[in-house]
Amino acid sequence: MSSRRKPSRRTRVLVGGAALAVVGAGVVGTVAASAADSTGAPRPPTWPTRSSTARTAAAPAAARPGDLTRSSHLTVRAAEKAARAALDAAVKDGRQVSVAVVDRDGNTLVTLRGDGAGPQSYESAERKAFTAVSWNAPTSELTGRLAQAPTLRDIPGTLFLAGGTPVTAQGAPLAGIGVAGAPSGDLDEKYARAGAAALDR
Repeated sequence: MSSRRKPSRRTRVLVGGAALAVVGAGVVGTVAASAADSTGAPRPPTWPTRSSTARTAAAPAAARPGDLTRSSHLTVRAAEKAARAALDAAVKDGRQVSVAVVDRDGNTLVTLRGDGAGPQSYESAERKAFTAVSWNAPTSELTGRLAQAPTLRDIPGTLFLAGGTPVTAQGAPLAGIGVAGAPSGDLDEKYARAGAAALDR
């Protein structure tokens, strides 16, 4: 039987308290060390500056009503309707064409490449539509301007061949419809006009 005596309860409490004091001192020392810089000097607390607070709370700038303009844009549904009408008119005549509809800014809204349409017709239709809305005139009329200003054809994205027609709202250009692939530009423009006419129905 062992002769060692178990420590009394009072002794265990005192020993446990001393251990906690040592651990606590280590934690305090760690916190104090983290709050000091490399020279050992304590770091001051960091508070948000007035300028950073102002940037966070700043409201977005609002334009004045007098500095704004309003413009109308063709919906995608209307563009699809016009493109389908143009393609249907060509198919009815047995023509294989591509159709493009662009918005007021010349961005393509819809393109339809008919069955059997040539690979060149896709881009040509887009460029005709872009040209028509840019000058707010049918491309068949614009080809006549090249005699006086031949450098017009150098403008990127344009194609001065018959087959494009603008869509207007209160006289202002709203969109352009271009058709390419028929045997002649006159036929291409006939189908483009059919697409524009569908928007009146």
